[in-house]
Amino acid sequence: MIPSLKDPIVKSYHSYLLLERSFSKNTVEAYMEDLFKLLNYLDSIGVSYTEATRVILEDFVVALAEVGISQRSQARIISGIKSFYQFLLVEEEIAVNPAELLISPKLPQYLPSVLTLAEINSIINSVDVSDMLGQRNRTILEVLYSCGLRVSELVGLTISNIYFKEKFIIVIGKGNKQRVVPISGKAISEIRKWMEYRSNMEVKREDTDILFLNRNGGRMTRVMVFYIVKKYAEVANVKKEISPHTFRHSFATHLLEGGANLRAIQEMLGHKSILTTEIYSHIDMKRLREEIISHHPRNKK
Repeated sequence: MIPSLKDPIVKSYHSYLLLERSFSKNTVEAYMEDLFKLLNYLDSIGVSYTEATRVILEDFVVALAEVGISQRSQARIISGIKSFYQFLLVEEEIAVNPAELLISPKLPQYLPSVLTLAEINSIINSVDVSDMLGQRNRTILEVLYSCGLRVSELVGLTISNIYFKEKFIIVIGKGNKQRVVPISGKAISEIRKWMEYRSNMEVKREDTDILFLNRNGGRMTRVMVFYIVKKYAEVANVKKEISPHTFRHSFATHLLEGGANLRAIQEMLGHKSILTTEIYSHIDMKRLREEIISHHPRNKK
């Protein structure tokens, strides 16, 4: 029988991710979905999760590759498996961690898609702001680019965390960690225009402090934001593969191009490690080349 959330250990692991690790609901769901892939596999070969050996787990990873699961997804699933078995070890459900030496596939470096400033402006300016939803959508796009927010951070942004006079916002990021992010005068202006419309809406009680609302006065979903970004990219005839995260990548890349250091960008993006932020240094190759030409002794006359 396949274990589910009714299984006390699996249920405890779910609570551990949610409460002790302070993962978001979306992250916890992703971890559990990956875990159930493993549990389904173990059930199919008649082995419980406490009986699984390293060889069995390696066979599971091979099975993932054989059904066409990408290397990036394999790496994510393996990370989740390691987390689960470390939890089992700490809880003394197992004596030896069979996942400890599992090796993740080496991933090619991923260089995110980036929009030019002209493309950003084209997308934002393509929004018809003659009605409430149009103004909301333009404001969303402006805030995404001006602040480099994740989608979950955008839909959770509260009015009480916007400091209009001081021009900064407080963002609740991964693991409920707070960070302060400067916000442009342009974004502040668009927010004020949206709030004029918002003040006339009937807002759901639980969402009274949420900035961005759907037409029914409730908190927007992440899917809605994806739809908005793709819609206006098409209207602006921007042909690149675009998602809300593209605005975040563009925010970081344009900061780097403008001379901001990686530590400052790391703080604004809410990256735990500077290594995550360093991906943007690989995007700005033109600027790097100019720096080398300008400063390397071999290029000086």
